[in-house]
Amino acid sequence: MSTLNPKRVDMKFGVEFVPYLKLDALVKLARLVERSGFEQIWVCDHYHNRHIYPVLTQLALETSRVKLGPGVTNPYLVHPTVTAAAVATLNEISRGRTLLGISAGDPFFLATVGIEQRKPVTAVREAVHIIRELLAGNRVSFEGELFSCRNAGLRFKPANKIPIYIGGRRRRMLELAGSVADGALINASHPDDIKESIKYIEGGLRSSGRTSKTFDFVAYLVVSVGGDLKRARDVTRGVVSFVTSSAPHASLERHGIEIEDVESIRRLLRAGELKKARAAVTERMIDAFSVCGTVDELAARIEELKRHGITRTVIGSPMGPEPAKAVQSIAKALL
Repeated sequence: MSTLNPKRVDMKFGVEFVPYLKLDALVKLARLVERSGFEQIWVCDHYHNRHIYPVLTQLALETSRVKLGPGVTNPYLVHPTVTAAAVATLNEISRGRTLLGISAGDPFFLATVGIEQRKPVTAVREAVHIIRELLAGNRVSFEGELFSCRNAGLRFKPANKIPIYIGGRRRRMLELAGSVADGALINASHPDDIKESIKYIEGGLRSSGRTSKTFDFVAYLVVSVGGDLKRARDVTRGVVSFVTSSAPHASLERHGIEIEDVESIRRLLRAGELKKARAAVTERMIDAFSVCGTVDELAARIEELKRHGITRTVIGSPMGPEPAKAVQSIAKALL
């Protein structure tokens, strides 16, 4: 049991759901998240899980205050015009509570359906431009490198602005977030990686003449909280395998992770050998790319991230060996 003061951590919080769980379980968890005081629910978007927009629709209908949206979708599987219509509809269903998180997707999952992750920063930049214009009620005629629109428009306009967050870890994507987005979902858990990421975002803000005062710097953490440390660490392996596979080279070097070990995981992921990729995750990878242990240890990490400039923390998958218990213990200690 944590001995923390419930108000110890002055931070805004969200959670991530991965919809491999049954919808009834997600609804129950969403209600708990809302009652516990979390402000956001981000639902991860991969085709092999339950489809994101029916899930988000059900969660919106079963909650009344928490904000929610895809965290993150990508522009390769769905054209940006369709994403604009989807989030605008979700915003109507949720009565103005919708968020949009977007990035370039996972290259390994895209490859399984024959899609190349071509020019990822350009793809996200063009997608955000198209989506923003459509959500603003404008018609879009646009010829980009990857996407085009010819007098495209929605027949309805959201009643409020839908915030757009760009997710990522690499320099150019985070600079893009600072240039055009309302916030960044930083796919990192270690303070040194977060510091580097914030520097990139601030560079994007400066280059576009924007201020950081209203920008949401979000640490999108891989979290596993539980009393059994070995079990808590073990359940992170699946997520950590993907984080490791796409981590910048500088981050791998910083944490002393051997590139041969990373290449082994990449080969397994490309082959669809997810269980073997999970087993290939090293203890050093778990240390670098997740926060595991007690709620007090999580609180200490969040306090450190706040000092570096983080304005919001997302408690990302898996949350813990027992997600509902993890939500309750985190909320009791931190919110």
